[in-house]
Amino acid sequence: MVAKFINREKELKALENIFDSNKFEFLVVYGRRRIGKTRLILEAVKGRDYIYYLAVERGNLERFKRTASKLVGELRYVKEDWEAYFHFLKNKIIIIDEFPNLIKEDKAVLSIFQRIVDTILLDTRTKLILVGSSISMMREKVLSYKSPLYGRRTGQIRLKPLNFRYLKEFFPEASPRELVEIYGFADGIPYYLEKVRMPLWEWLDEELKDPKSFLREEGDFLLRYEFEEVGTYKRILEAIAAGKTRLGEIKSFVGRKSITEYMKNLIEIELIEHVKPIAGGKRGIYRIRDNFTRFWFRYIYPNLSEIETGLYTVKDIKRDYDSYLGEVYEKIALEHIIHEIKGGRLPMALKFGKWWHKGEEIDIVGLKGRELGIFVEVKWSDLTRRDIKGIFEELIAKSRRFDVKRKTYVIVCRSGQSIRAEDLKVYTLEDIVGLDT
Repeated sequence: MVAKFINREKELKALENIFDSNKFEFLVVYGRRRIGKTRLILEAVKGRDYIYYLAVERGNLERFKRTASKLVGELRYVKEDWEAYFHFLKNKIIIIDEFPNLIKEDKAVLSIFQRIVDTILLDTRTKLILVGSSISMMREKVLSYKSPLYGRRTGQIRLKPLNFRYLKEFFPEASPRELVEIYGFADGIPYYLEKVRMPLWEWLDEELKDPKSFLREEGDFLLRYEFEEVGTYKRILEAIAAGKTRLGEIKSFVGRKSITEYMKNLIEIELIEHVKPIAGGKRGIYRIRDNFTRFWFRYIYPNLSEIETGLYTVKDIKRDYDSYLGEVYEKIALEHIIHEIKGGRLPMALKFGKWWHKGEEIDIVGLKGRELGIFVEVKWSDLTRRDIKGIFEELIAKSRRFDVKRKTYVIVCRSGQSIRAEDLKVYTLEDIVGLDT
């Protein structure tokens, strides 16, 4: 499949406006690895003169000079010094990718770039773009109020995965079910979406059998970019992927008395999230945020030895996959609910979350103070009218715990037949994808 540049219109427009600006602009772009930051920026800068530099772990002064000299020849004769370089780069577009590598090489680079902005670039038309995949380092060293660069940036973009509804642009021939299966593997992360070939299960079978496949090391690769020691982090993610979502369960699985710092770090880099009941409650659960990480730690990491020997195959994944897709479909359902609200087809809710209490649970609850509640049950299954009626009655009963003036009920299923009810909406996978099966 040829790599496509899909969606990102809002971010693309923001970048183009910055490049067209007649004043100094200092933009920070960050997001997890594989999310498409570099591709976005290079798409936006097409047709313009620019300097793009990918920072490495050492030797950046000399390497940057060699790269920038291709656009500004005089730089060849300038001493190796960041401030000296930028005197010759005024009014240029300068993109420094993986900026955290500059910080790792020399912590003083933050103060150096502060001086560059304040004394060299501020009154020019220079466009300085700093890009980073280490979310923790970009937040702490570049964006936080403690950073020497704090207050200098004119904008920032945090790039997130694409929404589910854009997957059909990557895979126009895929059925709605196949799109959900792909999303369960790749989420909306462009790198993984571009890796996938159709049919999905045949491609995945080949990847599992290939000793050189990216799948063997990908989870390790993502963690080692953020942490030096990854063993405990991998055990935590394996535990959550296996359904152990409470802190005590995770501790027991990992075999450590205290994992608080590890959990905090995983939340900081946005690999996991701590979810509490929307109506309040001290005890929450932990979830892996993106589908690919959850897939890798559920199916690949625990079975690496068996994959190596051929004892664990794609059939083992397929056997469990419908169960796995339940949580994936909840994510898709929430996206669709928000899309319907924006389109005026559902009433406005401002806050979304899960709710559970003493064995009862509602998959998605949307609230607007005490004025409105939207109560959503999500089923990755095919429902009859009788099923729908039963779920609707259960939703009504569970929603009595919420003191709101107006209540709307939603059932999101793989397929199903609606019933007549004034306050109920039923959405199927066909409705969400907008395609015929």
